[in-house]
Amino acid sequence: MLTEIFLIGFLLASAAVAAPAPNPLEHIKRAPSPGVVIQKCSNPGMLALAYDDGPYQYTSQLVDILDNAGVKATFFMTGTLYGCIYNQAAAVKKAYNSGHQIASHSWTHGHMGSMSADQVRTEMAKLEQALVNIIGKKPAFVRPPYLETSGQFLPVMRSMGYKVVTNDVDSGDWNNKTPQQSQQAFQQAGAGGNGHISLMHETYQSTVQTLTPWLINWAKQNKLRLVTVAECLGDAGGAYQVGSFTGNGQNYC
Repeated sequence: MLTEIFLIGFLLASAAVAAPAPNPLEHIKRAPSPGVVIQKCSNPGMLALAYDDGPYQYTSQLVDILDNAGVKATFFMTGTLYGCIYNQAAAVKKAYNSGHQIASHSWTHGHMGSMSADQVRTEMAKLEQALVNIIGKKPAFVRPPYLETSGQFLPVMRSMGYKVVTNDVDSGDWNNKTPQQSQQAFQQAGAGGNGHISLMHETYQSTVQTLTPWLINWAKQNKLRLVTVAECLGDAGGAYQVGSFTGNGQNYC
């Protein structure tokens, strides 16, 4: 009997040695690095719906469509492209409180590739402060306007700790593509392999009201989860910069 107990104990101890606890550093190694351009999800079975250029008049409606379907998306927002961001503060809060990712698309939507380092830094810092004032968070992800990553942009993003995202599926809504033509782009990209990061704009009524519902159904038919960009990159907890930030009371641009 004692021999059997000893043998069982030895086997259990051996199993514990053979299956060590997960290393928390592994997540850090897999997380995207600041200042490095990312085009596609790092995991399969998911699709990242990502919208640029807001907030705009359709932001609240878009959040409702996503929420009613129980899916998440990412909003790459600007400060002044379509009016002052503070004029749409309620919509920004609504998106954030619904669990969607709020990310940076710069303050003015200028050509970052031709700006000086200080100008790039100012573009980012102004939007950071506005988002701190509105949602209490600084984003950790950015999609550069016009997808420009040349010049001083990437070095500054690296120094500021920003993870840089572009896309691997372009809806073409910015180029007058119809929702049906956009749908073809996603169908051609397919549902296999690592997930896709989309380029869409919440400033087009057809993208919000026609393309987005179609994508939700298409994803479900193909058993794809609709997630934030951060989650599709294995970095769900890294959507925002670490720390506590205090607003400065500003509510105008």
